[in-house]
Amino acid sequence: MSTATPETPEASPRYALEIRGLRKTYAARGGEGEKEALKGIDLSIPRGSIYGLLGPNGAGKSTLINILAGLVNKTSGSVRIWGFDQDTNPRMSRASIGVVPQELHLDPFFTPREAMEIQAGLYGVPPAERRTEALLTALGLGDKMNVGARSLSGGMKRRLLIGKALSHSPPVLILDEPTAGVDIDLRRQLWDYVRELNAEGVTIILTTHYLEEAEEMCDRIAIINHGDVIADEPKSALMGRLDSKTMTIVPMTALDVVPAELAARTDVSTTLTVGGALAMTYSRSHASLGSLLDLVHSAGVEIRDVTTSEASLEGVFLDLIHGNDQ
Repeated sequence: MSTATPETPEASPRYALEIRGLRKTYAARGGEGEKEALKGIDLSIPRGSIYGLLGPNGAGKSTLINILAGLVNKTSGSVRIWGFDQDTNPRMSRASIGVVPQELHLDPFFTPREAMEIQAGLYGVPPAERRTEALLTALGLGDKMNVGARSLSGGMKRRLLIGKALSHSPPVLILDEPTAGVDIDLRRQLWDYVRELNAEGVTIILTTHYLEEAEEMCDRIAIINHGDVIADEPKSALMGRLDSKTMTIVPMTALDVVPAELAARTDVSTTLTVGGALAMTYSRSHASLGSLLDLVHSAGVEIRDVTTSEASLEGVFLDLIHGNDQ
């Protein structure tokens, strides 16, 4: 047992998670050499944030989550969860985090109520302090508390996993692909509940392959590729990495071809959309909206409407990943 003096969760540390120099190596197949899954990860996840952890398959996200959950031993580095060092105070660091796994692993012979009670008991939550009924009701499982888990739909099982992860009231919650295979309505319900948790002070760490979810939900995003962190920024700064912007010009009369004056410009990519509008993609650092509108006017196009669109998170993600692979 550690003799270190533990910080208390009530101290509300600045960072919910602090990861320094985290490495994980596995023995390669055949016993020759090693495979480095994590190559010295450094992350500081602010308390109270909704933090996106993105990356392609095989990037190291699952290894990182399993280390945080205490399921995989790190090779080197340090991990602090809610101020508790994972090495010197493993019990409190583990109690400070809840993990919702991607896989739907549930004992089919327990009811949701029983599964929740067992989970709370494993963390030493006294019966009088357990929130089983309140959590199940909040997750839309109030009428399913006493049915066998095998009778639950996939979406209900997903919600039960969230309930189990929250059974000991952790200040940090990891959601690993929480809406994989979930229909749109349930996905929206889950995100509404996640926002409520975050408003109550729970720090949310989200992995997802649905980039629109990360764009909508997260306020800070890290991108991992080949075991390295290649970006860790506020969402607004991350999306500002791409300089491109698209302006759509709807003319008074639908066009059949791109005007020659516009087609000849090499600093602007102009294409014709369905319906005879012009889509002009340009670099904001090299062209202004006003100058492009003047160019359209000089080409003899009478404008009915103008819309603009910024770069999406998907574009940023692909740009960074492809750049890192080169």
